[in-house]
Amino acid sequence: MEKEILITVDYDETRVAVLEEGVLAEIYIERPVTQKIAGNIYKGRVENVLPGMQASFVDIGLDRNAFLYVDDATVPRNGDDDDDPGEEIRKRTIRDILKPRQEILVQVIKEPIGTKGARVTRYFTLPGRYLVLMPMVDYVGVSRRIEGDPERDRLRKMAESLKAPGIGLIVRTVAEGKSEHELRQDLDFLLRLWGRIQARAKNSQVPSLIHKDLGLVYRIVRDLFSTDVARLHVDSRHEYDRILELLDVISPELKGRVHLFTSRDRTLFDLYGLETEIEELLKKKVWLKSGGYLVIDHTEALTSIDVNTGKYVGTTNLADTVFKTNMEAAREIARQVRLRDIGGIIVVDFIDMQSSEHKQKVVQALENELRKDRTRTSVLGITQLGLVEMTRKKVRQGLSAMLEQPCPYCQGRARVLSEATMASKVRKEVRRILKHSASEAALLEVHPTVAAVLIGSGGANLKELEKETGKTVYIRGVSNLHVESINLRSLGSRDEVEAKALPVKVGDRLEIKVEEPHASNPWDGIGRLEGYVIDIEGAGNMVGEKVEIQVTKAFRTYAKAKIVGK
Repeated sequence: MEKEILITVDYDETRVAVLEEGVLAEIYIERPVTQKIAGNIYKGRVENVLPGMQASFVDIGLDRNAFLYVDDATVPRNGDDDDDPGEEIRKRTIRDILKPRQEILVQVIKEPIGTKGARVTRYFTLPGRYLVLMPMVDYVGVSRRIEGDPERDRLRKMAESLKAPGIGLIVRTVAEGKSEHELRQDLDFLLRLWGRIQARAKNSQVPSLIHKDLGLVYRIVRDLFSTDVARLHVDSRHEYDRILELLDVISPELKGRVHLFTSRDRTLFDLYGLETEIEELLKKKVWLKSGGYLVIDHTEALTSIDVNTGKYVGTTNLADTVFKTNMEAAREIARQVRLRDIGGIIVVDFIDMQSSEHKQKVVQALENELRKDRTRTSVLGITQLGLVEMTRKKVRQGLSAMLEQPCPYCQGRARVLSEATMASKVRKEVRRILKHSASEAALLEVHPTVAAVLIGSGGANLKELEKETGKTVYIRGVSNLHVESINLRSLGSRDEVEAKALPVKVGDRLEIKVEEPHASNPWDGIGRLEGYVIDIEGAGNMVGEKVEIQVTKAFRTYAKAKIVGK
């Protein structure tokens, strides 16, 4: 599989795209105000110890205290003092381990997400190019992505011979085929780094940042740029030079695969058509090539993915159509999960299949595609309701949380009140206001679609409202108002309010822009003055133009005019 890495750097944002066979597979975004903190090491102070939760909260200097669970709070003793230290550790409670106001060193293992603070641990991991150092545990592991028992055994033996007692090492995927000398150099660097962290921790105040993980570009070079990547493109001369400097140390053989993108006509992401694709990742509906589609919904507890046949009608029979749609959907679901960085519980509602063989093949296809994902994912199988349950480790906020924010208008509901519902709400508000007011009239501004419902055909609804209140009511549609907004513009005598409600009178000449054709009479055009509708005779084909008009009639909700000055 051919891979490419694209890096585009701006003063306020760095973005990285990973392409597999020319198809976008992963996207990473880092901004100065939202930089990643997972991997950072802090010196903190225990604020609360909660026996009921078997956890504590630690002040590490962020907006919210970090969460430390009992299993992550125990500092291992490497088995020197007890026959079965693991059993003794499991029996210890959070009160046995930590005390309020105690100063401890912790590492962030999970970014703050939503209202939750960061999750931290006292089991430290320091990733290098070929190895991951675990200075608090005695362990050796080899990446499961390295296939072939002989190579796995070679790397394991090499790691065991290199490590000192009481520390742990994990051999990373990029170490495949590397020599003992190369691994030793990486280990020496990591041990020096751990030494500096310990020294800095002794002399630092609480709370404080002791060690910060590398920035996005350098993490990508360290973790993703290996021999299976054909090209790495970067559009910043500064970052290009620094990448080459880093490769001089860790992988000189890859320097020839780094390319500086210098075009001024197009951006790097535009060249590969990625800007549009990133925008599509924020939509709920994902179209499949066959004509079927997915609907991806996020809730507080889980993410649901629904599969539909859509426009795809197949060529043979229903069972074959459903199976082909589900197979295509399984591959796209795995891709979308990686791209959107969806974590936690994921429930997939595939189209119902009667054949057990088809069900097994669809689940197998999903599992095969998910093996490309570097984040740990588990497919739990199909439930009795025909749903596929899966989990994916949630380390950081997903793409949606990075690029979007809750809607300030609908409070995150992702829906708004209908025009009819809003009109009913406005009527109640008008009745309430005028009931307690001595004013003769009121002027309200609402969205034009809500205004149309409030006024009704021939003004019937408005007349009924005035009959109920005994007052004169003016309704003005304002296009830049939100559909759920109500603006009480004026209260007072009929003459005072009418002067504000009717910005024109018969005989007035003015210049106005034709905004749209008349809904029921396309020959005429519609313009607006302070939200007040003006029906312009014969201007239906002049949308977007400014015309000089003269008002011929003026009503409470609109005026009629003719074009003059031609």
